[in-house]
Amino acid sequence: MRKPALALTLFLLVSFLSSAQETKPAPRTTYSPVPVNAAREPNPVKSTPESIAEGKKIYGYDCAQCHGDTGQSKTDVAKKLEIPDLTNPALLKNRTDGELFYILKNGHGGMPSEGDRVKPEQLWDLVNYVRSLARKQPTAAH
Repeated sequence: MRKPALALTLFLLVSFLSSAQETKPAPRTTYSPVPVNAAREPNPVKSTPESIAEGKKIYGYDCAQCHGDTGQSKTDVAKKLEIPDLTNPALLKNRTDGELFYILKNGHGGMPSEGDRVKPEQLWDLVNYVRSLARKQPTAAH
């Protein structure tokens, strides 16, 4: 009688351990490199006041809820998810427009993608707007 009970116990233990391993979610990485060809993509949309205004509209619909209206990431969501301050020039200094376009289109870490919800030209407008946020320097209070 002991052998069947022992075999059944071992079988159940092995089954439990292997099913527990299968249900573990894969670790999520927060960094996904931008392909070189995407990073080298030039921005076909000039950074004009009109382009920046169009980008600001999209930002208001899709980005402000996490990054904040001003890009400073002072929202409750931003605090929980450690969302970067888009007004910090150092953040974008080493990023090409192609990289920003790719990140906006495909998402990055926990940031959702725009995908095909907007036209490519509108994403380039959004790149121009995000760049404009980093150029604005807050004035010191006197």
